[in-house]
Amino acid sequence: MGTEEAAITMVNYYTTVTPHVRNVPVFIQYSTHKELKTDAGNQRTQAVLQAVSAVQSGGSPSSDVQEALAAASSPVLRIIIDNMFYPVTLDVLQQIFSKFGTVMKIITFTKNNQFQALLQFSDPVNAQQAKLALDGQNIYNSCCTLRIDFSKLVNLNVKYNNDKSRDYTRPELPAGDGQPTLDPSVAAAFSKDSNSLLGKIPGALNPLSAAAAAAAAAGRVALAGQSGSSGVLLVSNLNEEVSNLRTWVYGDVQRVKILYNKKDSALIQMSDANQAQLAMSHLNGQKMYGKIIRVTLSKHQTVALPRDGLDDQGLTKDFTNSPLHRFKKPGSKNFQNIFPPSATLHLSNIPQDVTEDDLRLLFSNAGGTVKAFKFFQDHKMALLQMSTVEEAIQALIDLHNYNMGGNQHLRVSFSKSTI
Repeated sequence: MGTEEAAITMVNYYTTVTPHVRNVPVFIQYSTHKELKTDAGNQRTQAVLQAVSAVQSGGSPSSDVQEALAAASSPVLRIIIDNMFYPVTLDVLQQIFSKFGTVMKIITFTKNNQFQALLQFSDPVNAQQAKLALDGQNIYNSCCTLRIDFSKLVNLNVKYNNDKSRDYTRPELPAGDGQPTLDPSVAAAFSKDSNSLLGKIPGALNPLSAAAAAAAAAGRVALAGQSGSSGVLLVSNLNEEVSNLRTWVYGDVQRVKILYNKKDSALIQMSDANQAQLAMSHLNGQKMYGKIIRVTLSKHQTVALPRDGLDDQGLTKDFTNSPLHRFKKPGSKNFQNIFPPSATLHLSNIPQDVTEDDLRLLFSNAGGTVKAFKFFQDHKMALLQMSTVEEAIQALIDLHNYNMGGNQHLRVSFSKSTI
């Protein structure tokens, strides 16, 4: 914007009136950048836009544009999935990206606690088109956001066709030791599912509702070969201070049962199998109350409540109607803020009269050291950094939903930002 005042006016206006672009709601907030600097890369972007326009109108890009694209870009895209609330499979990626050209190879892997993929097109122009159309789009409603860039690689070497890698030009490749091949009936279900976005992409994604995402069978594919596919987790090596396990931020906990003969272990029932998978991937191996916890899928389908009249010494708790559930509402903004445990916490719903010193003292008393703090401009939200991830986990458990007075409850989640 021309001036800071103009930017403030714009943000304030669109806080109360949500703007829409192509029928999609747009959210506007302040950037940490003071100004934007343009560079020669814009020329390439304009060339790509010309190429896409030509292809969409039935023509073909001019020869000089095609040469520029081929020289400037790789046919291989690097894809990062942010806010991965539902599992994303090879078949999901192949069907989304094949709308822009022939997908030859895909390799998936996890790096820095993030699900990533390398995807190779037959032509760099197709990779450019896919990046332009899909970067920043959500696969499912308010989650599984695609972050796309070009890879330095120009050709992928795929050794196995299984649930982690695929060479679509070489169907004869082996599955690899102990790696199950994907069930073809499950892959076929994606293309037939009327609720799935995967047959409907005209050049951009149509977001699914959370319910339709589950129906798209993504969970069933991701959990193939696992010993259990229910929404129940077995958590072990717990410190016996486990009463606040319900405050986990990777799904809505329905019930918790501490095992009678093994008080350092508990069964935790999530809303569905996808939430259980998400919680397991983020929390297994984390340190909580001084101990490294282990999180696995349980063979149990549900956590049973004690029979009427039977006293189980308070070991089983039902949180079905808990006010702490973050993901009950389809399309909730909470889907966009699911991150691995980190030392930096995002605080929201802060009363206007609460100061930085008040919050530093509150979180220090939770048993840790506050290393840094930063208010957002309106003082309703803030970032607060503890000295370790373990301290941040404990602070989140202790202080999420903390009553700040006037029945205003603090909201705490992990942040991907640093201060």
